Amino acid sequence: MKLYRLFLLLFLVAFTGQTFAQSSSELKKKKQAIQKEIDLLQRSLNTTVKGKKLTLSQINALNTKISLMQSKIDVINAEMKNLDSQIHENTTIVHSLKDQLAQLKLQYAAMIRFAQKNKNAYSKMMFIFASKDFHQAYKRIKYLQEFSRYRKKQADFIQGKEKNLNYKIVILDKSLKEKSSLLQEQENEQNKLGKNKEEQAAALNKLARQEKQYKQDLDSRMKQRAQIDKSIQAAIRREIEIAKRKALEKARLEAARARAAALAKAKAEAAALARAQAKARAENKPVPVAPKVKEPEEEPVKASSNYLTATPEAAKLSSAFQNNRGSLPWPVASGSITEGFGRHKQGQANYDNSGVTITTAPGATVRAVFEGKVTTVRTALGSYFVLIKHGEYFTVYQNLHSVSVSPGETVSTKQAIGTMSSGGSPELQFQIYKGSVPQNPGGWISR
Repeated sequence: MKLYRLFLLLFLVAFTGQTFAQSSSELKKKKQAIQKEIDLLQRSLNTTVKGKKLTLSQINALNTKISLMQSKIDVINAEMKNLDSQIHENTTIVHSLKDQLAQLKLQYAAMIRFAQKNKNAYSKMMFIFASKDFHQAYKRIKYLQEFSRYRKKQADFIQGKEKNLNYKIVILDKSLKEKSSLLQEQENEQNKLGKNKEEQAAALNKLARQEKQYKQDLDSRMKQRAQIDKSIQAAIRREIEIAKRKALEKARLEAARARAAALAKAKAEAAALARAQAKARAENKPVPVAPKVKEPEEEPVKASSNYLTATPEAAKLSSAFQNNRGSLPWPVASGSITEGFGRHKQGQANYDNSGVTITTAPGATVRAVFEGKVTTVRTALGSYFVLIKHGEYFTVYQNLHSVSVSPGETVSTKQAIGTMSSGGSPELQFQIYKGSVPQNPGGWISR
C-alpha cells in the first residue's frame, strides 16, 4: 500500500507539473504578446506626442497602452499564483520524499542487520535443512534468493529516491528564484503604470484646456469618417443591386424556359389529339373533343431574397466565412485595437465607429482576412479604401497609403492588398458587413 500511494503521488506530481508547465508557457507567450503591443503603441506615441495639439489617436493609444499594462500585471499575478501553487506542491513532495527516504533507510538497515546475522553459508544451510519436508525446503531456498534480489532492488530504489529528492529540491530552488524575479518585474510594471497614469492625467488636463479646438478637430474627423462610411455603404448597396439584377435575370430566364416547355408540351398534346380525331372520323367512330390550347400565363418572377448568395459558389464562400468567425487572421501582422466597435464618447462629443481602429507599425502591409473578390478600390480624403466581397459578407480596409489590387481581382487569405503610411501613427480602419449591416470585427478576428 505504501508503494501504491508513492506511485500515485509521483503520477499526480508529474501530471500537475506538466499542466503547470503548459499554463506557465501560455502565460509567458501572452505576456510577450502584450509587451509587443505596448512597445508598438509607445513608438506610435513617441512620434505623435511632439505635436502641441492633442489628437484622438494619442488619447486612444494612451488609454489602450494603460489597459494593456494592467493586463500584463494581471498575467504576472497569474504566473505568481501558478508558481505559488507549484512551490507549495514541491515543498510537500520534498517533505514526503524525505520521510519516505528515512523510512526506506530504516527498513534497509533492518534487512542488512538480518543479512549480517545469517551471512555464513552454514546458517543458510541449517535454515534449509531445518525444513519439515522437501516442499518447505524449496520454499526456503526461493525465499533466500528473493530476499537477496529484493535487498539489491531496495538499494537501487533508495538511490533513485535520493536522486528524485535532489531534483525536486533543485526545481524548488529554481521556482523560488523565479518568483523573486516575478515580484521584481511586477514592481517595475506597477511603477511604469503609475507614470503612464500620470501621463494620462496630464493629457486629460491638456484636453480640458484645448477642449474647443479638440472638439472642432473631432467633429471634422467624424464628418470625414461619416463621408467615407457613406461611400462604403453606397458601394455595398451597388454590389447588392448588381447581385439582385443577376438573380432576377436568372429567374426570368428560368421562368421563360419553363413557359416555353409548358407551351411545347401543350402543343404536342393538341397535335396528338388532332391525329386521334382524324383516325376516329376515318373509322366512323366517336370523335374526341379537342380542348382549346391555352398558352401558359406569365407568372411574376421570383428570386431568393438573399441575392448575395444566389449562386452555389457565393453561398459556399459565405458559409466558409461564417464558419471562420473568431479565427480570421488580423488585417495586419502586428497592431493593437485602439478604438473598438460601436458608440463612443470623448468629452462632450458622441460618435459611432462602424468597425475597429487598429494602430500598427509605419509602412505595415495590409492583408485580406479571407479569400474573396475585390469589388471597390477608391480614394477618399487622401487615402485609399478597399472593399472585398465574401459571398454575403464584405470586409473594408480604410486609410491605406497605397494599394496593390484592382476591382474584379480574386484574392486569397493573408494576401497583401496594400500598405499603411510610413510616417506618423498609422491607423487602419477595418470593418466587416453582413449585407449592409455592420458587424463587430472584434468578434470575428482571432484573439
